[in-house]
Amino acid sequence: MSNGDIFVGEIIGTAILILFGAGVCAAVTLRYSKARASGWVVIAFGWGFGVLAGAYTAAPLSGGHLNPAVTIGIAVDTGKWDKVWVYLLGQLVGAMLGAVLAYLVYLAQFQANVHKEDSSEEPTPTLGIFATIPEIRNPAANLITEIIATMSLVLPILAFGLTKGLGESGTTVLIVSLLVVGIGLSLGGPTGYAINPTRDLGPRIVHTFLPIPNKGTSDWGYAWIPVVGPLIGGALAGLVYNVAF
Repeated sequence: MSNGDIFVGEIIGTAILILFGAGVCAAVTLRYSKARASGWVVIAFGWGFGVLAGAYTAAPLSGGHLNPAVTIGIAVDTGKWDKVWVYLLGQLVGAMLGAVLAYLVYLAQFQANVHKEDSSEEPTPTLGIFATIPEIRNPAANLITEIIATMSLVLPILAFGLTKGLGESGTTVLIVSLLVVGIGLSLGGPTGYAINPTRDLGPRIVHTFLPIPNKGTSDWGYAWIPVVGPLIGGALAGLVYNVAF
């Protein structure tokens, strides 16, 4: 795969992932959305379908990593680091693009995010649409959660490569998307399961600059955890896979 193909593939695939993911969070969160308050299960499946659509689309060009933790895990296992920077740059650009697209889809709902004199309803905080927020703010616990959850993603992804039938049938991406749903349902409660540094960082950057009424803080004090935790988790998964398999 050429650097150009990797870069374009990761931009497109990650943009689709974030469009679906931020889109489902917006659908569940924002006032005047038909899917408002439909719950955590809907969010988990929305992100899983985002992985499904993004990874299948990017696969012919880049292999469809869409996640620096996956890229780092593969590099740690194989020792091949020369194209890692291309993957990571494409993923960051794609995540920012996807966040902007999700904002445009829900533009009217974001613009309606204001306190009205004739309504007792307060403006909806919007950061959770774009980035993760811990339910209990405990840096050590939050970091551990992200490390374990990311290992639970990357280690199976690496192991799936040993299952010949999955590759031949083309269902590997489908299985990974279901894995993401499972992680969201089982491990997502404490931190919102970033499990992907650019999934959190790119949209958080976009949230900082978007003209959203009453958008609230972008919480940059927490932002290092959903970046560092998944990177550590991905690297550890690569080490475990290399040693055990």
